[in-house]
Amino acid sequence: MISPRRLVVAIVGAALVATPAACSTTADSDDAVQVLVFGDPEELVAYRGLAAEYGSQSDTEVELIEASDRDDLIARLSTSIAGGSPPDVFLLSYRYYGQFAATDSIVPLDDRIASSDRLAADEFYPVAMRAFQWQGEQLCLPQNVSSLAVYYNKDVFERYGVPEPPQRWTWNDLIETAVLLTRDANGNQVVGTETDGAGLVDVYGLGVEASVIRLAPFVWSNGGEVVDDERNPTGFTLDTPEATEALRNFLELRLAYGVIPTDAEVEAEDDETRFANGGLAMLLSSRRATTTFRSIEDFEWDVAPLPVYDEQVGILHSDAFCITSQSPRQDQAWDFVEYALSTEGQRALVETGRTVPSNIALSRSDAFLDPGLPPSRSEVFLDTIDTVRATPTISTWPEIEDVTTAILEDAVYKGLPVDDVVRRMDAETRELFARGEGP
Repeated sequence: MISPRRLVVAIVGAALVATPAACSTTADSDDAVQVLVFGDPEELVAYRGLAAEYGSQSDTEVELIEASDRDDLIARLSTSIAGGSPPDVFLLSYRYYGQFAATDSIVPLDDRIASSDRLAADEFYPVAMRAFQWQGEQLCLPQNVSSLAVYYNKDVFERYGVPEPPQRWTWNDLIETAVLLTRDANGNQVVGTETDGAGLVDVYGLGVEASVIRLAPFVWSNGGEVVDDERNPTGFTLDTPEATEALRNFLELRLAYGVIPTDAEVEAEDDETRFANGGLAMLLSSRRATTTFRSIEDFEWDVAPLPVYDEQVGILHSDAFCITSQSPRQDQAWDFVEYALSTEGQRALVETGRTVPSNIALSRSDAFLDPGLPPSRSEVFLDTIDTVRATPTISTWPEIEDVTTAILEDAVYKGLPVDDVVRRMDAETRELFARGEGP
């Protein structure tokens, strides 16, 4: 049994600058290492398990602080840093950590990694390590390395006699498959604008969010670029023929083909929930969806590679543990991070299905590739690691994503011309690019 003085798990509803009592379940947790995370309920269970495993073999208490979502985590972190009382450790995607790296709010880890007897830099996938390097220093240690994959409902494919996605397929193959699988409650195929009828569609062929991180791999696959300079971008480059073609095809998913739900339907039920409920035949998502989907009992599912235009290109999804520079417990914080990123610590998360481990050897072991647990094609996530690319990590990238998501949602659901989309994305992000600090 784990001693309660070794493990303190707190689910906090207020900001980190709240009173200590609001952040702990015990009275004497002032010396506990605070670790700020966010995730779906199933993901949070995984992090609690990691904290429990660490707590069972360490005298250091862990206070796990659970934000409700990414925006909540960033708001808490920003507020607490400004107030001088941040958590000791936080877990965040490379796409959002730049704003904290630019203000020297994160402690470099190079010396600690070099002297560690628990882990080594060359044990991790280089693409994930590079994503958390800032001005020549390793600021954070990645705990996962994933890419987009196509989750698919095997029962729906079988029901309508549609072949499961092959190891290599194209954007046109994806569209054709999604059209064939968009069905009404009677199993009849629903085509194009017919899907505008409220409640007409029982199963949509595809689910994909309207965002630049979903668009980017198709632009790259078609030979285009998303920004002019990945390290120090000054603007988008979606006006080239290659990028514009991929963007136009992406925007046609709703109004031309009707294979994705309407904006009202997505608002009422997000794509991940719709897939789990059997209302989507396919869904584009990263490995993080696996933990949730393993609770599905009504149908079998699997994953397939992302379709391509020309070359196979994926987009990096990676989160890392970072230590705040204001932490008064940096040695204890490192001890937790060192454990969490060791083979033993990563195994605790891998077994939940949540992550593609950043540890190379562990990712190729049965702990991750377990054929007895879905998805059976987990190697899909490994096969793409050599081809994944990262988005910029400049300090204003989160704002850029928010602005462009709003524009792309308007385009997908309301039918903005592609040239207008390109112009709006350029005009509404130029100042953000100019203000951003890069690595």
